Amino acid sequence: MHIAEGFLPLSQAVGWTIASTPFVIHGAVSVRRQLREKPETALLLGAAGAFTFVLSALKIPSVTGSSSHPTGTGLGAVLFKPPVMALLGTIVLFFQALLLAHGGLTTLGANVFSMAIVGPWVAYGIWVLLRRAGSGLGVAVFFAAFAADLSTYMVTALQLALAHNGAGFGNAALTFLALYAPTQLPLAVIEAIVTVIIFRSLRTLATKELRILGVLRADEVPSAGEDDRTTAQVAG
Repeated sequence: MHIAEGFLPLSQAVGWTIASTPFVIHGAVSVRRQLREKPETALLLGAAGAFTFVLSALKIPSVTGSSSHPTGTGLGAVLFKPPVMALLGTIVLFFQALLLAHGGLTTLGANVFSMAIVGPWVAYGIWVLLRRAGSGLGVAVFFAAFAADLSTYMVTALQLALAHNGAGFGNAALTFLALYAPTQLPLAVIEAIVTVIIFRSLRTLATKELRILGVLRADEVPSAGEDDRTTAQVAG
């Protein structure tokens, strides 16, 4: 992620585009509903998209024909749920391919599937499970962002293995996963920490919006002491 232009056969590029399209359409409907029913969250929605754009534009070259970088989709998935991120992620990936030569237009469908669909759904699943298990906000956000990052890269590795598997799909998949691991594992941890820091700021600056979105419960009022404990817990 992002898979560069020309690294996928045309048939696979078309196939990933077809697979991603229903999610993106559903995302567009979800964003429209979000803005209609909760217009006060519009600025937060824009911030989630900007966060994804900035983080996922910070790339480290990889020998896989792609690159390693944060994804930034975990935060948006927690705040607005995965369908919204399908559209936001697609917009981000489109402009990065068009303006930054980061990714490609023919590979857009594949990149959307890994970063804007799979990553947010995995992140949201982790978030829900940890919150229901009684985990604190900081811990749940940390592992949601961490899972979004790693799941995106696992899917990307499988996509590349499907396209380039002269030695067999299994061997190719293991090779791509191994090539990504040295850069992606530490990046996932860094992204998770950054996401927790941003979320802590939002608890103070956008408490009302977080409650409207159902992210912050009525009894979870920000406090300096609690923020300090969250930081210590994540750092540990």
